[in-house]
Amino acid sequence: MTTFDPATLRYDANGLIPCIAQEEESGEVLMMAWMTAEAVARTLETGRVTYWSRSRQAFWVKGETSGHVQELVDLRVDCDRDCLLATVRQTGPACHTNRRVCFYTSVRNGSEVELMAPDD
Repeated sequence: MTTFDPATLRYDANGLIPCIAQEEESGEVLMMAWMTAEAVARTLETGRVTYWSRSRQAFWVKGETSGHVQELVDLRVDCDRDCLLATVRQTGPACHTNRRVCFYTSVRNGSEVELMAPDD
């Protein structure tokens, strides 16, 4: 076993790495967001998934304002060390559109099909 250091990950030119969030129980892919080395460290330290908001240029703890919390179960590093997979326990919708997942649009036969409506 090797001690993990977020600095060993491969970040893009903006210091970001993509992180895919997956629901632990169902295996469902919930969303993708960006992390910095500090966001990775905060996530591991607190157990609450912390992303980097590119639009706000600030840390974003999932569920901090919405209550739709992501509790970290496991954080995995891919083979190239340039993408992360966060296995989480999701409370409420994962998507900012109030849908369970961000991947709610399918492309079928050249058309976009909405697979789920927002939660009420």
